[in-house]
Amino acid sequence: MNISIISVGKLKEKYLKMGIDEYAKRLSNYAKIDLIEVADEKAPEELSEAEMELVKKKEGERILSKIPDGTYVYALAIEGKMKTSEEFAEGLEKLMTYGTSKIAFVIGGSLGLHKDVFNRANEKISFGRMTFPHQLMRLILLEQIYRGFRIMKGEPYHK
Repeated sequence: MNISIISVGKLKEKYLKMGIDEYAKRLSNYAKIDLIEVADEKAPEELSEAEMELVKKKEGERILSKIPDGTYVYALAIEGKMKTSEEFAEGLEKLMTYGTSKIAFVIGGSLGLHKDVFNRANEKISFGRMTFPHQLMRLILLEQIYRGFRIMKGEPYHK
């Protein structure tokens, strides 16, 4: 299983890097993990709707260029489907059972994802209705993927 996490922006916070590195290391027993960062579009604080759309489009193009054909794509979005950890694990297991070897999770920038990325996604998932910093979302996502593999394998993990 090859899992890519494609996210907008460079991760700068050392404490987040440490957590991400830890979960990537733990996950290496179950899957090949590829952490891909695409550049965020530089923009002023105050943007018009048209300018926001342009920023998301440019970031979306960078994201889409990193997704190989045949990849099952999860787009992370507040309006996506919320799942329990068990449901999330079940979905991953079904993909693996039916021969999907490449999965990508996409985390947008501060403005979210462009509609072209949502159109490419096979599924939109949500980790809740709250807004999380996109850098922190990488760590949360990796922890849930790790938890999912532990659930699939019937291995103990804290509840």
